[in-house]
Amino acid sequence: MKYDVNIVVAGAGVVGLTLAALLKRSAQGANIGLTVVDAAPRPVFDANQDVGLRVSAISSGSAEILALTNAWKSIIRERVCAYSDMQVWDSSAAVEGPETLRFSASEFALPQLGFIAENQLLQEALLKALGERQQGVEFSTTIRAVDPVGERFAVTLSDGQKIAADLLVGADGGRSFIRKQSGIVVDGWAYEQAAFVTHLNAEKSHQHTAWQRFLPGGPLALLPLADGRVSVVWSTSPDEAAGAKSLSDGELGDKLTRVSDYVLGRLTPAGPRGSFPLAARYAKQYVLPGLALIGDAAHSVHPLAGQGANLGIADADCLAGVIVSAMAANEDIGDFRVLRRYERARKGANIAMLRFVDGLNRLFGSDSSAITALRTTGMRLFNRSGPLREHAVRVALGINDG
Repeated sequence: MKYDVNIVVAGAGVVGLTLAALLKRSAQGANIGLTVVDAAPRPVFDANQDVGLRVSAISSGSAEILALTNAWKSIIRERVCAYSDMQVWDSSAAVEGPETLRFSASEFALPQLGFIAENQLLQEALLKALGERQQGVEFSTTIRAVDPVGERFAVTLSDGQKIAADLLVGADGGRSFIRKQSGIVVDGWAYEQAAFVTHLNAEKSHQHTAWQRFLPGGPLALLPLADGRVSVVWSTSPDEAAGAKSLSDGELGDKLTRVSDYVLGRLTPAGPRGSFPLAARYAKQYVLPGLALIGDAAHSVHPLAGQGANLGIADADCLAGVIVSAMAANEDIGDFRVLRRYERARKGANIAMLRFVDGLNRLFGSDSSAITALRTTGMRLFNRSGPLREHAVRVALGINDG
Protein backbone atom coordinates (compact mmCIF):
# COMPACT_ATOMS: atom_id res chain seq x y z
CA MET A 1 0.00 0.00 0.00
CA LYS A 2 1.32 3.45 -0.90
CA TYR A 3 1.09 5.98 1.92
CA ASP A 4 1.19 9.77 1.72
CA VAL A 5 3.96 9.88 4.36
CA ASN A 6 6.25 7.40 6.05
CA ILE A 7 7.19 7.89 9.69
CA VAL A 8 9.76 5.86 11.60
CA VAL A 9 9.58 5.95 15.40
CA ALA A 10 12.67 4.70 17.25
CA GLY A 11 11.51 3.40 20.63
CA ALA A 12 8.41 1.43 21.59
CA GLY A 13 8.20 2.61 25.17
CA VAL A 14 5.13 4.40 26.50
CA VAL A 15 6.00 7.67 24.72
CA GLY A 16 6.80 6.20 21.31
CA LEU A 17 3.72 3.98 21.34
CA THR A 18 1.52 6.90 22.43
CA LEU A 19 2.66 8.87 19.38
CA ALA A 20 2.09 5.87 17.12
CA ALA A 21 -1.39 5.21 18.48
CA LEU A 22 -2.40 8.88 18.26
CA LEU A 23 -1.27 9.02 14.64
CA LYS A 24 -2.99 5.78 13.65
CA ARG A 25 -6.29 6.87 15.21
CA SER A 26 -6.15 10.37 13.76
CA ALA A 27 -8.10 11.70 10.78
CA GLN A 28 -4.96 11.15 8.69
CA GLY A 29 -4.18 7.70 10.08
CA ALA A 30 -4.98 5.79 6.89
CA ASN A 31 -2.49 7.95 4.99
CA ILE A 32 0.44 7.34 7.35
CA GLY A 33 2.92 4.52 6.87
CA LEU A 34 4.24 3.87 10.37
CA THR A 35 7.22 1.80 11.51
CA VAL A 36 8.05 1.54 15.23
CA VAL A 37 11.35 -0.11 16.14
CA ASP A 38 12.68 -1.16 19.54
CA ALA A 39 15.77 -3.14 20.51
CA ALA A 40 14.06 -4.72 23.54
CA PRO A 41 11.84 -7.81 23.39
CA ARG A 42 8.11 -7.25 23.21
CA PRO A 43 6.80 -6.37 26.70
CA VAL A 44 4.29 -8.80 28.14
CA PHE A 45 1.72 -7.84 30.75
CA ASP A 46 0.17 -10.74 32.63
CA ALA A 47 -2.41 -9.95 35.31
CA ASN A 48 -1.67 -13.33 36.88
CA GLN A 49 1.94 -12.36 37.48
CA ASP A 50 3.26 -10.00 40.17
CA VAL A 51 3.16 -6.24 39.70
CA GLY A 52 6.07 -5.10 37.53
CA LEU A 53 8.93 -3.25 39.17
CA ARG A 54 8.73 -0.16 36.98
CA VAL A 55 5.59 1.91 37.47
CA SER A 56 4.68 5.44 36.39
CA ALA A 57 2.55 8.18 37.88
CA ILE A 58 0.04 9.08 35.18
CA SER A 59 -1.59 12.47 35.61
CA SER A 60 -5.23 13.15 34.82
CA GLY A 61 -4.11 15.10 31.75
CA SER A 62 -2.04 12.18 30.48
CA ALA A 63 -4.96 9.81 31.08
CA GLU A 64 -7.07 12.01 28.80
CA ILE A 65 -4.42 11.75 26.06
CA LEU A 66 -4.23 7.97 26.46
CA ALA A 67 -8.02 7.86 26.17
CA LEU A 68 -7.68 9.41 22.69
CA THR A 69 -5.59 6.39 21.65
CA ASN A 70 -8.34 4.02 22.84
CA ALA A 71 -5.82 2.46 25.24
CA TRP A 72 -7.08 3.93 28.49
CA LYS A 73 -10.26 1.88 28.67
CA SER A 74 -8.21 -1.33 28.79
CA ILE A 75 -5.64 0.18 31.18
CA ILE A 76 -8.24 1.22 33.72
CA ARG A 77 -9.78 -2.27 33.74
CA GLU A 78 -6.49 -3.72 35.00
CA ARG A 79 -4.57 -3.20 38.25
CA VAL A 80 -4.23 0.57 38.12
CA CYS A 81 -4.38 2.45 41.41
CA ALA A 82 -6.02 5.86 41.37
CA TYR A 83 -4.74 8.19 44.05
CA SER A 84 -6.88 11.00 45.38
CA ASP A 85 -4.46 12.61 47.81
CA MET A 86 -0.81 13.55 48.13
CA GLN A 87 1.26 14.45 51.18
CA VAL A 88 4.75 15.94 50.97
CA TRP A 89 6.84 16.72 54.02
CA ASP A 90 10.39 17.55 55.05
CA SER A 91 12.52 15.34 57.26
CA SER A 92 12.92 18.30 59.64
CA ALA A 93 9.16 18.32 60.33
CA ALA A 94 6.39 15.89 61.23
CA VAL A 95 3.92 14.67 58.63
CA GLU A 96 1.08 15.99 60.83
CA GLY A 97 2.60 19.49 60.96
CA PRO A 98 1.45 22.70 59.23
CA GLU A 99 4.47 22.58 56.90
CA THR A 100 3.29 19.42 55.16
CA LEU A 101 1.94 20.02 51.67
CA ARG A 102 -1.42 18.33 51.28
CA PHE A 103 -3.30 18.00 48.02
CA SER A 104 -6.69 16.42 47.53
CA ALA A 105 -8.63 15.72 44.34
CA SER A 106 -11.72 17.18 45.96
CA GLU A 107 -10.02 20.61 46.05
CA PHE A 108 -9.99 20.66 42.27
CA ALA A 109 -13.35 18.94 41.71
CA LEU A 110 -11.57 15.87 40.33
CA PRO A 111 -12.30 12.19 40.99
CA GLN A 112 -8.54 11.61 41.44
CA LEU A 113 -5.19 13.37 41.14
CA GLY A 114 -3.69 10.62 39.02
CA PHE A 115 -2.95 6.94 38.64
CA ILE A 116 -0.08 4.56 39.38
CA ALA A 117 0.28 2.10 36.50
CA GLU A 118 2.82 -0.50 35.47
CA ASN A 119 4.87 0.45 32.44
CA GLN A 120 4.30 -2.95 30.85
CA LEU A 121 0.54 -2.53 31.21
CA LEU A 122 0.69 0.86 29.50
CA GLN A 123 2.74 -0.58 26.63
CA GLU A 124 0.46 -3.61 26.25
CA ALA A 125 -2.65 -1.44 26.06
CA LEU A 126 -1.09 0.91 23.50
CA LEU A 127 -0.01 -2.04 21.35
CA LYS A 128 -3.56 -3.35 21.39
CA ALA A 129 -4.81 0.10 20.42
CA LEU A 130 -2.60 -0.15 17.31
CA GLY A 131 -4.50 -3.27 16.27
CA GLU A 132 -4.36 -6.92 17.11
CA ARG A 133 -1.51 -7.65 14.71
CA GLN A 134 0.44 -4.45 15.53
CA GLN A 135 1.75 -4.32 11.98
CA GLY A 136 4.71 -2.00 11.66
CA VAL A 137 5.91 -2.52 15.25
CA GLU A 138 9.18 -4.43 15.38
CA PHE A 139 10.70 -5.53 18.68
CA SER A 140 14.14 -7.11 19.19
CA THR A 141 15.24 -4.96 16.27
CA THR A 142 17.91 -2.28 16.35
CA ILE A 143 18.58 0.67 14.09
CA ARG A 144 22.04 -0.04 12.72
CA ALA A 145 22.55 3.20 10.81
CA VAL A 146 20.95 6.60 10.29
CA ASP A 147 21.96 8.24 7.01
CA PRO A 148 21.01 11.67 5.68
CA VAL A 149 19.27 11.63 2.31
CA GLY A 150 18.96 15.24 1.24
CA GLU A 151 17.09 16.93 4.10
CA ARG A 152 15.60 13.66 5.33
CA PHE A 153 16.91 10.48 6.95
CA ALA A 154 16.98 6.82 6.00
CA VAL A 155 17.43 4.11 8.61
CA THR A 156 18.97 0.68 8.23
CA LEU A 157 17.62 -1.97 10.59
CA SER A 158 19.51 -4.89 12.08
CA ASP A 159 17.78 -7.26 9.65
CA GLY A 160 19.13 -5.27 6.71
CA GLN A 161 15.85 -3.53 5.90
CA LYS A 162 16.24 0.10 4.78
CA ILE A 163 13.48 2.65 5.25
CA ALA A 164 13.41 6.18 3.84
CA ALA A 165 11.45 8.32 6.28
CA ASP A 166 9.59 11.56 5.68
CA LEU A 167 10.00 11.94 9.45
CA LEU A 168 12.27 10.09 11.88
CA VAL A 169 11.22 10.36 15.53
CA GLY A 170 13.65 9.62 18.35
CA ALA A 171 11.68 8.22 21.28
CA ASP A 172 14.55 6.01 22.36
CA GLY A 173 15.30 7.32 25.84
CA GLY A 174 17.93 9.33 27.65
CA ARG A 175 20.82 7.71 25.79
CA SER A 176 19.11 8.18 22.45
CA PHE A 177 20.93 6.65 19.48
CA ILE A 178 18.88 8.81 17.14
CA ARG A 179 19.91 11.99 18.95
CA LYS A 180 23.55 10.98 18.86
CA GLN A 181 23.52 10.01 15.18
CA SER A 182 21.78 13.24 14.20
CA GLY A 183 24.47 15.33 15.90
CA ILE A 184 22.07 17.13 18.24
CA VAL A 185 23.98 18.35 21.30
CA VAL A 186 22.70 17.38 24.74
CA ASP A 187 23.46 19.28 27.94
CA GLY A 188 22.81 18.30 31.54
CA TRP A 189 24.31 16.87 34.66
CA ALA A 190 24.50 13.67 36.62
CA TYR A 191 23.13 13.63 40.15
CA GLU A 192 25.12 12.07 42.94
CA GLN A 193 22.04 9.93 43.44
CA ALA A 194 20.53 6.66 42.31
CA ALA A 195 16.89 5.64 42.55
CA PHE A 196 16.25 2.46 44.54
CA VAL A 197 12.92 0.81 43.69
CA THR A 198 10.93 -2.06 45.14
CA HIS A 199 7.43 -2.95 46.41
CA LEU A 200 6.45 -3.13 50.07
CA ASN A 201 3.67 -4.39 52.27
CA ALA A 202 2.61 -1.67 54.69
CA GLU A 203 1.17 -2.11 58.17
CA LYS A 204 -1.26 0.77 57.56
CA SER A 205 -3.46 1.42 54.54
CA HIS A 206 -1.94 3.69 51.90
CA GLN A 207 -5.36 5.43 51.75
CA HIS A 208 -4.98 5.97 48.00
CA THR A 209 -2.40 8.62 48.86
CA ALA A 210 0.99 9.31 47.31
CA TRP A 211 3.47 10.02 50.10
CA GLN A 212 6.80 11.81 49.68
CA ARG A 213 9.34 12.66 52.36
CA PHE A 214 12.33 14.85 51.57
CA LEU A 215 15.49 13.53 53.19
CA PRO A 216 18.98 15.14 53.15
CA GLY A 217 20.19 12.51 50.66
CA GLY A 218 17.14 12.77 48.40
CA PRO A 219 13.36 12.22 48.36
CA LEU A 220 11.56 9.00 49.32
CA ALA A 221 8.24 8.34 47.56
CA LEU A 222 5.66 5.73 48.57
CA LEU A 223 3.22 5.19 45.71
CA PRO A 224 -0.04 3.28 46.21
CA LEU A 225 -0.58 0.04 44.30
CA ALA A 226 -3.94 -1.53 43.50
CA ASP A 227 -3.27 -4.63 45.62
CA GLY A 228 -2.67 -2.60 48.79
CA ARG A 229 1.11 -2.56 48.58
CA VAL A 230 3.21 0.52 47.93
CA SER A 231 5.95 1.05 45.37
CA VAL A 232 8.96 2.85 46.80
CA VAL A 233 11.22 5.16 44.80
CA TRP A 234 14.08 6.28 47.03
CA SER A 235 16.52 8.77 45.53
CA THR A 236 19.66 8.41 47.60
CA SER A 237 23.42 8.04 47.23
CA PRO A 238 24.59 5.37 44.77
CA ASP A 239 26.30 3.52 47.64
CA GLU A 240 23.14 3.52 49.75
CA ALA A 241 21.03 2.33 46.81
CA ALA A 242 23.49 -0.48 46.07
CA GLY A 243 23.57 -1.42 49.74
CA ALA A 244 19.79 -1.50 49.96
CA LYS A 245 19.66 -4.09 47.16
CA SER A 246 21.83 -6.48 49.18
CA LEU A 247 20.09 -6.15 52.57
CA SER A 248 17.98 -8.94 53.99
CA ASP A 249 14.22 -8.40 53.93
CA GLY A 250 14.25 -7.64 57.65
CA GLU A 251 17.08 -5.14 57.38
CA LEU A 252 15.57 -3.41 54.37
CA GLY A 253 12.16 -3.24 56.02
CA ASP A 254 13.70 -1.66 59.14
CA LYS A 255 15.58 0.93 57.08
CA LEU A 256 12.63 1.96 54.92
CA THR A 257 10.31 2.08 57.93
CA ARG A 258 12.69 4.52 59.63
CA VAL A 259 13.36 6.76 56.64
CA SER A 260 9.63 6.95 55.87
CA ASP A 261 9.09 8.22 59.43
CA TYR A 262 6.70 5.31 60.16
CA VAL A 263 4.02 7.09 58.13
CA LEU A 264 2.54 3.73 57.02
CA GLY A 265 3.75 1.79 60.02
CA ARG A 266 5.98 -1.23 59.56
CA LEU A 267 7.13 -1.79 55.97
CA THR A 268 8.03 -5.24 54.67
CA PRO A 269 9.73 -5.91 51.30
CA ALA A 270 7.41 -7.76 48.92
CA GLY A 271 8.82 -7.60 45.44
CA PRO A 272 11.94 -7.46 43.28
CA ARG A 273 14.54 -4.74 43.79
CA GLY A 274 16.36 -2.48 41.38
CA SER A 275 18.23 0.78 41.08
CA PHE A 276 19.25 3.17 38.34
CA PRO A 277 21.45 6.29 38.21
CA LEU A 278 19.81 9.71 38.05
CA ALA A 279 20.63 12.54 35.68
CA ALA A 280 19.05 15.60 34.11
CA ARG A 281 19.51 16.09 30.37
CA TYR A 282 18.07 18.35 27.72
CA ALA A 283 18.67 18.47 24.00
CA LYS A 284 19.69 21.86 22.61
CA GLN A 285 17.36 21.19 19.68
CA TYR A 286 14.24 19.05 19.52
CA VAL A 287 13.99 19.08 15.72
CA LEU A 288 15.99 19.07 12.50
CA PRO A 289 14.63 18.84 8.97
CA GLY A 290 13.06 15.37 8.87
CA LEU A 291 13.70 14.57 12.54
CA ALA A 292 12.10 15.15 15.95
CA LEU A 293 12.93 14.06 19.51
CA ILE A 294 10.29 13.30 22.13
CA GLY A 295 10.30 12.07 25.73
CA ASP A 296 13.58 11.26 27.44
CA ALA A 297 15.43 11.56 24.12
CA ALA A 298 14.68 15.29 24.35
CA HIS A 299 14.70 15.73 28.14
CA SER A 300 15.28 13.67 31.27
CA VAL A 301 14.15 14.96 34.67
CA HIS A 302 14.65 13.89 38.27
CA PRO A 303 11.86 11.48 39.30
CA LEU A 304 10.90 13.32 42.50
CA ALA A 305 7.79 14.93 40.98
CA GLY A 306 6.78 11.91 38.88
CA GLN A 307 6.70 14.03 35.72
CA GLY A 308 8.92 12.03 33.33
CA ALA A 309 6.21 9.95 31.66
CA ASN A 310 3.74 12.82 31.66
CA LEU A 311 6.12 15.22 29.89
CA GLY A 312 6.80 12.56 27.26
CA ILE A 313 3.12 11.82 26.71
CA ALA A 314 2.49 15.54 26.28
CA ASP A 315 5.32 15.66 23.71
CA ALA A 316 3.73 12.79 21.79
CA ASP A 317 0.33 14.48 21.81
CA CYS A 318 1.77 17.79 20.60
CA LEU A 319 3.88 16.25 17.83
CA ALA A 320 0.96 14.12 16.63
CA GLY A 321 -1.19 17.25 16.44
CA VAL A 322 1.45 19.11 14.42
CA ILE A 323 1.83 16.18 11.99
CA VAL A 324 -1.90 15.71 11.45
CA SER A 325 -2.51 19.46 10.97
CA ALA A 326 0.36 19.69 8.49
CA MET A 327 -0.97 16.78 6.47
CA ALA A 328 -4.44 18.31 6.39
CA ALA A 329 -2.89 21.53 5.02
CA ASN A 330 -0.80 19.60 2.44
CA GLU A 331 2.42 20.67 4.16
CA ASP A 332 5.59 18.59 4.28
CA ILE A 333 5.65 16.98 7.74
CA GLY A 334 9.46 16.90 7.71
CA ASP A 335 9.82 20.58 6.91
CA PHE A 336 11.82 22.38 9.58
CA ARG A 337 9.26 25.18 9.87
CA VAL A 338 6.51 22.65 10.49
CA LEU A 339 8.50 20.75 13.14
CA ARG A 340 9.47 23.97 14.87
CA ARG A 341 5.82 24.34 15.88
CA TYR A 342 6.27 21.29 18.06
CA GLU A 343 9.59 22.50 19.47
CA ARG A 344 8.21 25.95 20.31
CA ALA A 345 5.20 24.43 22.04
CA ARG A 346 7.10 21.94 24.20
CA LYS A 347 10.73 22.96 24.76
CA GLY A 348 10.12 25.91 27.09
CA ALA A 349 7.63 24.03 29.25
CA ASN A 350 9.91 21.00 29.52
CA ILE A 351 12.97 23.02 30.50
CA ALA A 352 10.93 24.97 33.04
CA MET A 353 9.80 21.72 34.66
CA LEU A 354 13.35 20.30 34.57
CA ARG A 355 14.75 23.38 36.31
CA PHE A 356 11.93 23.47 38.84
CA VAL A 357 12.37 19.82 39.80
CA ASP A 358 16.15 20.21 39.93
CA GLY A 359 15.76 23.23 42.19
CA LEU A 360 13.50 21.29 44.55
CA ASN A 361 15.98 18.44 44.77
CA ARG A 362 18.83 20.81 45.59
CA LEU A 363 16.77 22.89 48.02
CA PHE A 364 15.59 19.90 50.02
CA GLY A 365 19.00 18.26 49.85
CA SER A 366 20.63 21.05 51.84
CA ASP A 367 21.16 20.47 55.56
CA SER A 368 21.91 24.13 56.29
CA SER A 369 19.86 25.38 59.24
CA ALA A 370 19.10 28.61 57.37
CA ILE A 371 17.89 26.71 54.29
CA THR A 372 15.85 24.37 56.49
CA ALA A 373 14.10 27.35 58.07
CA LEU A 374 13.50 28.83 54.62
CA ARG A 375 11.99 25.55 53.39
CA THR A 376 9.68 25.33 56.38
CA THR A 377 8.46 28.90 55.91
CA GLY A 378 8.08 28.42 52.18
CA MET A 379 5.97 25.27 52.56
CA ARG A 380 3.68 27.01 55.03
CA LEU A 381 3.26 29.97 52.68
CA PHE A 382 2.64 27.74 49.68
CA ASN A 383 -0.14 25.96 51.57
CA ARG A 384 -1.84 29.34 51.99
CA SER A 385 -1.10 30.76 48.54
CA GLY A 386 -4.53 30.11 47.04
CA PRO A 387 -4.46 30.75 43.25
CA LEU A 388 -0.68 30.13 43.00
CA ARG A 389 -1.05 26.77 44.71
CA GLU A 390 -3.99 25.81 42.51
CA HIS A 391 -2.16 26.82 39.33
CA ALA A 392 0.97 24.84 40.29
CA VAL A 393 -1.07 21.71 40.96
CA ARG A 394 -3.04 22.05 37.73
CA VAL A 395 0.20 22.32 35.75
CA ALA A 396 1.53 19.18 37.46
CA LEU A 397 -1.72 17.33 36.72
CA GLY A 398 -1.72 18.39 33.07
CA ILE A 399 -5.06 20.15 33.46
CA ASN A 400 -5.83 23.06 31.16
CA ASP A 401 -6.85 26.12 33.19
CA GLY A 402 -8.88 27.28 30.24
